[in-house]
Amino acid sequence: MESDNNSSDKNIIKPKIMIVDDSAANVSLLDKMLRTSGYTEIVTTTDSREAIPLYNTFHPDLMLLDLQMPYFDGFQVLEQLNINKNDDYLPIIVITAQSDNEKRLKALEMGAKDFIEKPFEHTELFVRIRNMLEMRMLHNKIREQNLNLEEKVQERTKDLEDLQLELIERLIRASEFRDNETGSHIKRIGRYAYELARIIGLSDKECKLIEHASMMHDIGKIGIPDEILLKKDKLSPVEWDIMMTHSVKGSKILSGSKYELLKLAEQITLTHHEKWNGHGYPDKLKGEQIPLSGRITAICDVFDALLSERPYKSAWDLQKTVEEIKKGRGSHFEPNLVDAFLSNLQIFLKIKEQFK
Repeated sequence: MESDNNSSDKNIIKPKIMIVDDSAANVSLLDKMLRTSGYTEIVTTTDSREAIPLYNTFHPDLMLLDLQMPYFDGFQVLEQLNINKNDDYLPIIVITAQSDNEKRLKALEMGAKDFIEKPFEHTELFVRIRNMLEMRMLHNKIREQNLNLEEKVQERTKDLEDLQLELIERLIRASEFRDNETGSHIKRIGRYAYELARIIGLSDKECKLIEHASMMHDIGKIGIPDEILLKKDKLSPVEWDIMMTHSVKGSKILSGSKYELLKLAEQITLTHHEKWNGHGYPDKLKGEQIPLSGRITAICDVFDALLSERPYKSAWDLQKTVEEIKKGRGSHFEPNLVDAFLSNLQIFLKIKEQFK
């Protein structure tokens, strides 16, 4: 028997077996039978109150569980295991001296995988143990394969996200060839938007999406003629009308995507020139009709544009810029965003210095 059992279990490496039975004699007998058959990783208890803590620390591949016990009976142990289990497969063989089909069925319904009657019949006991351990080994193998597959899916997803960001960055870089003054501006807008979103309580995922999406806010300027985009003098009314089309052009470039990042970027490009009082463009949206992402990008865009030199203007000093932002509170910008922005001004000035 010993030789047969070792041969059958040769692919099961040191299975861990746990015995819970209030009868010391039964525990001793089972322990001896198991060790004689080559199983060495065995823990036992005759106190059912120790079953759950022992299970959680030992993590057995198989538990032999008596039903009739003081303190907690086998059903109560099964109930606690189901509540606290960290495994979706409870490897339990119920031991019972009763040929009570109702109790057997109840035990199986509560998660037990098999049962064995007292007194133990040696061959039957080990066949059931062997079968259970083979099932456990198969379960662990499948679970490991699933974990490996999940890791590969996560890696693939990360690769696709990285590719998406790289393509976006290259698209932004292409737009910089049209206007060399905007390269650092784009990077700053992304960081400003991330920080402002974080300050007002958005999740880290939302903050990162806004960071990357806001960097595309002016992508539509690709479609603006150089004589207007790079003009050093004030734009004429006709030229200004053309310049304002960059928000719609940008949204069209980004439209139709199924990806969350590009959908948000489309939203931002279209709405970052809308104003809180409804006097912005292109759709004269008012108040909370303007998406939050557009409202965040608007204040970040204006702040950075005022502090930066452009072909048509010199850079403003900080005091004048702050006064202009305050002046736009409730007209150009959402009041709460202005308050959050100015209350954390040093964060944005540090970003401005970092990305000169």
